[in-house]
Amino acid sequence: MENLTFRLTEFEGPLDLLLYLISKNKMKIADIEIVSLIDQYLAIVNGPQGATLDEASEFIEMAARLIYMKSVFLLPRSDEQDQLRQELTGMLVEYSACKQVAAKLGQMAAGIYLAVRRPMEVELDATYRIRHDPAQLEQAYCGLLGGARRRERPTPERFEPLVTAPFVSVASKVVYVLRSLVRGRVNYLSSLFRRSASRSENVATFLAVLELLKAGRVTLDEDARLTLRKKRESRG
Repeated sequence: MENLTFRLTEFEGPLDLLLYLISKNKMKIADIEIVSLIDQYLAIVNGPQGATLDEASEFIEMAARLIYMKSVFLLPRSDEQDQLRQELTGMLVEYSACKQVAAKLGQMAAGIYLAVRRPMEVELDATYRIRHDPAQLEQAYCGLLGGARRRERPTPERFEPLVTAPFVSVASKVVYVLRSLVRGRVNYLSSLFRRSASRSENVATFLAVLELLKAGRVTLDEDARLTLRKKRESRG
């Protein structure tokens, strides 16, 4: 066998080295002589390469796999030999196809000249030339003032309506809802809120309806119609 004087660093990986050996020996991937190819590969990896451990790690790992393959191929023919051959040739075929595509893309990119220049500086005129109706300007100005007031720290006077607002209990509204249904004054959920004077009263009324629904005292259909259930019916 002719002496080989190249280094591992000249190849992109172990498959690249195996493809080189196949090409050098004028073999086809499908008809490679496994034992001969392995011997040549191991001779190169075991030779003085001067490569670092990181650079040679992939080649050493492949060498370990090839040594195992050689030991299998030295034994009488078996199904494992065919399986190992198919795995190796499959990896070589895929890697060869990738190399061909990469070479073609490299040729295509070689004919493309990319030039990037600094963007041109454009002088912008910041003069505001849009004319607005005076009423729009007044509205915008009032809006700004209102936003500024909203950002101010609230005074105690603003909380006075909340603190002094009368408390409405849910229990009282439960009685109110039941009486309204018994007397036939309300049929729909919205009717319960017509006489509410405050947000607190609305919340208490709504919670009262939820409690009655949970207890099975009333029903609410898809049209928001409230119906009072009889005691026997509610007990099931």
